[in-house]
Amino acid sequence: MPRVTFEPGGRSAEVAPGTSILDAAGAAGVDLPSNCGGVCACTTCHVWVERGLETLSGVEEREDDRLQEAAGLSARSRLGCQARVGEGDVVVRVPGNRIAS
Repeated sequence: MPRVTFEPGGRSAEVAPGTSILDAAGAAGVDLPSNCGGVCACTTCHVWVERGLETLSGVEEREDDRLQEAAGLSARSRLGCQARVGEGDVVVRVPGNRIAS
């Protein structure tokens, strides 16, 4: 199973392919905010993918539109509620060091 690791802190979880980054965060004990409840209506679950971007599901139009509103947008930005894990490991960074301990 693929492993998703969250930085800073290095917390990780093995998850089934198709699991969202948001759900992987919960499995890893990482408090990744999601003010809209994971329905792609905000940007609070915005993350930067440091490794494994090519293994994630593709960016659909709705996510792309929402990402344009995210602070710190980069070419490696994804919304945790929309990005789904594929077959490979992924490392993501939570912007602004928002990971609660």
